[in-house]
Amino acid sequence: MSRLDRLIKELCPDGVEYRKIKEIYTRLKGTPITAGKMKEIENPDGDVRIFAGGKTVITAFEEDIPQVNITRVPAVLVQSRGVIDAIFYEQPFTFKNEMWAYTNENRTSVKYLYYVLKNNIQQLRDAASGMGSLPQISLKVTEEFVIPLPPLAVQCEIVRILDNFTELTAELTAELTAELTARKKQYEYYKSHLLTFDDSVPRMSLGDVCIVQSGGTPSKAKHEYWDNGTIKWLGSTVCQNQKTVAEVTNYISKVGLKNSSAKLMNKETTLIALVGATIGKVAFLPFEATVNQNIAGIYPIDTSKINPSYVFYACGMLYADFIGLSQGKLAMANLSFVRGLKIPVPPIQEQERIVAILDRFDTLCNDISAGLPAEIQARQKQYEYYRDKLLSFKEAANEQL
Repeated sequence: MSRLDRLIKELCPDGVEYRKIKEIYTRLKGTPITAGKMKEIENPDGDVRIFAGGKTVITAFEEDIPQVNITRVPAVLVQSRGVIDAIFYEQPFTFKNEMWAYTNENRTSVKYLYYVLKNNIQQLRDAASGMGSLPQISLKVTEEFVIPLPPLAVQCEIVRILDNFTELTAELTAELTAELTARKKQYEYYKSHLLTFDDSVPRMSLGDVCIVQSGGTPSKAKHEYWDNGTIKWLGSTVCQNQKTVAEVTNYISKVGLKNSSAKLMNKETTLIALVGATIGKVAFLPFEATVNQNIAGIYPIDTSKINPSYVFYACGMLYADFIGLSQGKLAMANLSFVRGLKIPVPPIQEQERIVAILDRFDTLCNDISAGLPAEIQARQKQYEYYRDKLLSFKEAANEQL
């Protein structure tokens, strides 16, 4: 039997009382302050944190805050507009007066309230639905919210367990993120090293050694070009400097392919985005697909002389050329520009050796890149499961007067 089980058995074997938040906790008010004033007084060295709507948070000096109302005790802030959430904070802070906070003379009880609200946050968010494009909850939602109130010793043990779980999850996330960063740095180092050659290796224009072509978009007005489509069609957002395509943007029909400028690109074609935020970024087709007009597809004219995967890695080194073209402004590269870009072309055996090394690095990075969100999500679900278990109590029967 765990310590928590023993405490519950000893202190509340017949259940716990349920009370409204307003009956147990003291509500705190914020500071009337505009977004403009917050920008004016923001200072990274400030001694007071100010929470605003959504995820806006700044620090400022107390003397610069007009009509200031500082909270100097541990409290749970209820974010009531835009982002509906709860925040536990125990350093000097204030908040826009459209929000509110709760405190109690006992810090543990305040932290306990935070975990209870986080455990029921979806219920609070549901209460905000149907209140316009910007979600908002009323004060009554939390004031009247009923929570289980076990003895303080039980609250303390629950807080201890959840604090430890939170810390362990944060440590795991930090470790995995650091490992991913280290692998990516190592990968970039070896890619640069392997793709840097002396003058003995010829540099050839992409247009001389590869087929370079753009795609097209069938008319959206022609439903038969899209309805029940089976041919993959990709937009430039798939170009994310990864040797894969994470998802298919859409599908077109055979009729759409035949009656538009869209072209079916070979499997193992390198894609380069020609415009927008992804300009110069690459992807590598693991299947046949069509692409829109904002992508250049690049495939070797002779695969016995140019390895398709080598083209992908070599094109990944051309990003600076595209950024130089845009010079910080919105620009579009055309096919002539792409065809004129030069890549080093060592013997096919050397290309294959380079590809084998970089593919291993790519796999190592992608394994942890894919595994990181999955592991974090699994930990989060595990955490939420145990939090719900810890905060679920049998309600004590009301005594009859």
